[in-house]
Amino acid sequence: MTISREIRLKSRPEGMPTADNFELATTELPAPAQGELLVKNHYMSVDPYMRGRMIDRQSYLPPFQMNEPLEGGSVGEVVESNNENFKPGDMLLGMLGWREYFVSNGKGLMRFEPGDAPLQAFLGTLGMTGLTAYSGLLEVGKPKEGQTVFVSAASGAVGSIVSQIAKIKGCFVVGSAGSDEKAAWLKDVAGVDEAFNYKAVDNLFKTVNQLCPNGIDIYFENVGGKHLEAALEYMNPQGRLVMCGMISQYNATKPPQGPSNLDYVVAKQLTMQGFLVGNYFHKMQQFQADMGKWIAEGRITWKETVREGIENAPEAFIGLFKGQNFGKMIVKL
Repeated sequence: MTISREIRLKSRPEGMPTADNFELATTELPAPAQGELLVKNHYMSVDPYMRGRMIDRQSYLPPFQMNEPLEGGSVGEVVESNNENFKPGDMLLGMLGWREYFVSNGKGLMRFEPGDAPLQAFLGTLGMTGLTAYSGLLEVGKPKEGQTVFVSAASGAVGSIVSQIAKIKGCFVVGSAGSDEKAAWLKDVAGVDEAFNYKAVDNLFKTVNQLCPNGIDIYFENVGGKHLEAALEYMNPQGRLVMCGMISQYNATKPPQGPSNLDYVVAKQLTMQGFLVGNYFHKMQQFQADMGKWIAEGRITWKETVREGIENAPEAFIGLFKGQNFGKMIVKL
């Protein structure tokens, strides 16, 4: 018998989530039966998309169930196995985070060799976060050398990788961030051409216009709201808007106002396309090969915000919507 703690959804948030929406519970796990294995999670991912799964509605992923453990990306290790496909010590990627241990038949778990990379990197730069940036920019945005790429939330987990891949592809890159520190990191460490703290500028439209003197060819959307309006204003004809997320709207209690200048999609012949990383899993091998090469060459770097202890997972999640993360938000178990 294994004692495990887990985070459950106690109530569905209305607006900004609070600690009262979550519950820390203790459960007893039976020994793995024939064909099963016991996994100890070392790290779990905290991601903005999970906010949508807390709403009882149909979407591309089913909603979280009340009083059940939440699910999210995790890196774990096999500690006991009665499954011939797994042995103790195997490192696994899966979607059964937000708990310290779990018993599984192995379905949905992927074995991996971490090599020299830190384990948590496989939840971020070398995992689905990195694949989101890679596939969104290259497959949807289709950048060409010399083009201008504007990235909102450019210091975030996805945005920071998008920005650096765009530089590798020879683009002029402009990023917005939520603090002077994050904007400085984008320029001094990540190597973007221009970066700014959107909270400190008097006029977002004017700032984007000044920093993108040749207009915008590709806008990578992570924020929504005024960022989207500003991008639409300065998009070049036949530009591409890569719609990855709109974190500014995830906690809205009433329908947000749409962009006032959406007519530019027609007038400028723009392409605005949303995408889901799950549609690009077939790119995983190429992505990891390219990313491994770029990391080895010193062309990709990243930031992480790590909270310790499963009891702090709700606080880490809420912190995403308050800008408390610098790069990928991760909980160490």
